[in-house]
Amino acid sequence: MDEKSRVRVAFTHISRQLWAGGYNYQSNLFAALNRYCPGQISPVLFAGAHAPPDEVDALAGIPGVEILRSAAFDGRHAGLISAVALGLDSQAAEAFRTAKVDVVFESARFFGRRLPLPAIAWFPDFQHRRLPHLFSPMARWRRDLGFRAQIAAHRTILLSSNSALADLRTLYPGLTNNIGVVQFASEPASNLLALDALQVLAQYAVPPKFFFLPNHLWVHKNHRLVIRALALLKQRGADVVVVASGSREEPREPGYFESITRDIKAQGLETNFRHLGMIPLSHVYALLRTAIALINPSRFEGWSTTVEEAKSFGVPMVLSNLDVHVEQTNGTARYFGVDDAETLADHLADTWAASGSPVVRSLLPNVEVRAAAFAENFARLIRSAREWHAARR
Repeated sequence: MDEKSRVRVAFTHISRQLWAGGYNYQSNLFAALNRYCPGQISPVLFAGAHAPPDEVDALAGIPGVEILRSAAFDGRHAGLISAVALGLDSQAAEAFRTAKVDVVFESARFFGRRLPLPAIAWFPDFQHRRLPHLFSPMARWRRDLGFRAQIAAHRTILLSSNSALADLRTLYPGLTNNIGVVQFASEPASNLLALDALQVLAQYAVPPKFFFLPNHLWVHKNHRLVIRALALLKQRGADVVVVASGSREEPREPGYFESITRDIKAQGLETNFRHLGMIPLSHVYALLRTAIALINPSRFEGWSTTVEEAKSFGVPMVLSNLDVHVEQTNGTARYFGVDDAETLADHLADTWAASGSPVVRSLLPNVEVRAAAFAENFARLIRSAREWHAARR
């Protein structure tokens, strides 16, 4: 395709510190579009003037990605007020016009019903409806209002799983929007896999044998269940190690990390459960590639990034029995109830006993097939969104 036929799609920067899964989603999407759909889509990433330089620079290093910085994308509140009250986030719309954008990708942001461009609203999950007790009334209302505004504005809706599609149909019945399910795939860049994985383990004093839990320390990620399972294993005389990484900040429950830490100390599990905090993405992959298995005990997911990354390396998985986890793994993982510490403990003990000598895994051959499907299905949805928008004008 020539340059004129490329579709320029606007994205807004997602901070890895605030949401690693969203950041990784964009990174993998941009790389997959460049590799598997060359010449079709040009991602234009709009970042605030104060966005973390290291995150933005990493995305700028992906071929075909254009970065535009603007103060209009530093905060959402003023633009959201304008989008809701006046029907248009005028500053953002002007930035899109100046950059000659063809389609806008809305992620946790609404640019208004009067936006003159085709727009895709990404609904990652419906946690605020399925686990409402984890949100303040205001946060729950604000998130639901955003979804309803995007639905009412006739956005094309992007979902990441058939499980989320079922939720959408149940929770927002009667909608007539254009809807697409595009399943995320992870194909980490070679530079993220260049480190000596065993040296990374040594850097953090991680033992050769461990489970890995790379989820932010958020309440719904259910780390407490893992700690309960480790306590049960200790009572049985089993010395199992879980290493976790991710942000320790939980805005919905200040002091949550400190509370978790107290529980670990009270049960004498300091050597059994270790939380490393936020670490470089290349280090996350080093730990994932060497772990005996990935654990994801989450109470809710839209399409788990950590599960998808484990699939890319053939890492065994021990997962909560969410419909989306079963969908992602085709029933090939070990599953447990989100409150069932006993079964989780059994799975951990069995996996620990069955594991052999430590290995450093490489990407599986089927990664390219999955990543290509991700890119091609996303490109197809872009075309569909443009057709849907044109038909409504």
